[in-house]
Amino acid sequence: MTVQLRKIDDSNIEDCIALTVSEEQSQYIASNKDSLNDASYATDVARPFAVYVDGKPVGFTMFAFDADCEDPNDRYWLWRFMIDKNLQGRGYGSAALKAIIEYFKENGATNIKLSTKESNLKTLHLYHKFGFKENGEINDGEIVLQLDL
Repeated sequence: MTVQLRKIDDSNIEDCIALTVSEEQSQYIASNKDSLNDASYATDVARPFAVYVDGKPVGFTMFAFDADCEDPNDRYWLWRFMIDKNLQGRGYGSAALKAIIEYFKENGATNIKLSTKESNLKTLHLYHKFGFKENGEINDGEIVLQLDL
């Protein structure tokens, strides 16, 4: 399984927007269209990517790299991560998260933070499997997890 993180551009934006999560999961993550809209207002920080497996778009992710943040422990965030509802359960999430962590390492991150609701058990299990741990912070009503690299 070959995973690639491809920058969003005119060639893949529509495919990215078409990727969705189940109705139940939509309480945990913004739509890709909304996420890309958010990214357009934070171009100096936001890094949106389509997740491809073996050349096929399967998901979306967006990072925050804030070099100007005074707290070095707060510079690197995994803002969004999703695999299309029709493609879940095939190992794509784990393979993509491995590639995401590698991207952060290759781009100088010392840690990765993310936040999610405590009730997002399936996703929390995935993050815990990769070593993310709750750090005691709360961000907009969500628990914060951190992976030190």
